[in-house]
Amino acid sequence: QVQLVESGGGLVQAGGSLRLSCAASGRTFSSYTMGWFRQAPGKEREFVAAISWGGNTYYANSVKGRFTISRDNAKNTVYLQMNSLNPEDTAVYYCAAQISGFPRRVGEYDAWGQGTQVTVSS
Repeated sequence: QVQLVESGGGLVQAGGSLRLSCAASGRTFSSYTMGWFRQAPGKEREFVAAISWGGNTYYANSVKGRFTISRDNAKNTVYLQMNSLNPEDTAVYYCAAQISGFPRRVGEYDAWGQGTQVTVSS
């Protein structure tokens, strides 16, 4: 099973940018749909963005136009470029891998990373 390790989180001021990375182990990375989710304190985990093995991308309305998901199959890595951050983006961000299913559904992912904290100050 693929193992995922996120990095790149931190503290940033409102309006700033961060780039999250998710490094995956395993030889079949290119066949997975990769997703980013986030969970704020007291809230459910929610979909942020996903990218299919073929490069199709999906975004939550709340981040569309601000966040960009991409993948480098040669490096077994998926990225989330986050621009124009605001305090509502504060959460733990999780990377996930999906063999098949609906990319926006939390319950249809097969492997998860441990998460990386993103804090946006006002």
